[in-house]
Amino acid sequence: MGIGNAMMRKTFGAACGFSLAFACSVSAQDNPVVVELYTSQGCSSCPPADEYLAELANQPGVIPLALHVDYWDYIGWEDAFAQPRFTARQKAYARAVKSRTIYTPQMIVDGVARVEGNDPQAVAQAITEAMARPAEITLTLNRQGEALQVRAAGQAGALPMVPPMVVQLVRVEPEQTVEIARGENAGRTVTYRNIVTSWEPVAEWAGDVPLDLTLPMVGAGPVVVILQQQGPAEIVAAAELD
Repeated sequence: MGIGNAMMRKTFGAACGFSLAFACSVSAQDNPVVVELYTSQGCSSCPPADEYLAELANQPGVIPLALHVDYWDYIGWEDAFAQPRFTARQKAYARAVKSRTIYTPQMIVDGVARVEGNDPQAVAQAITEAMARPAEITLTLNRQGEALQVRAAGQAGALPMVPPMVVQLVRVEPEQTVEIARGENAGRTVTYRNIVTSWEPVAEWAGDVPLDLTLPMVGAGPVVVILQQQGPAEIVAAAELD
């Protein structure tokens, strides 16, 4: 389903996909799989994908993250969770595969598999494939007061990665319920899970020597650290801490 004004279609066309929602189970492993959902409170096809992300939040071995984009705000309802940087990240993913189109809802699994629309079966398959890949990096987090210690190590004898991976710090709001008064979802009440409130690159790491970072960590709430190849491309490792 196409959406957006003429300028959006010319640069990064926004489309809204949908499919029947159904539950798909996934198994757990030590190296969790990151699932990014690009969504909006103003997108009529997004609530089923939001519900599926909520299911994934209860799946061991999966780190689901909801990034709310702002290009639906013009239609009559401003998404309070939306940030321009999340729209920019989605556009960067599109540029990485030489695409000029972005979608809501869209799920990106471990930075590689792209699923447009709400397609739980395709997402579950991508998660299964990501879990089958061997973990080459051990990533651990430890919070001490208002500091977060990030440690990572690759396999012995690993060569430097060029360009180096990006170390990213993600803050998350576990849950909020929103009554939507206007726009395409007017009258709906939606509970959102794992809402991303900030996503910041904090360092680069080539992977050939151990990583040991201490980052300021003001306030409570879940935190996720992601090691990702530049592009953005494959997410090599991730860890979360409540």
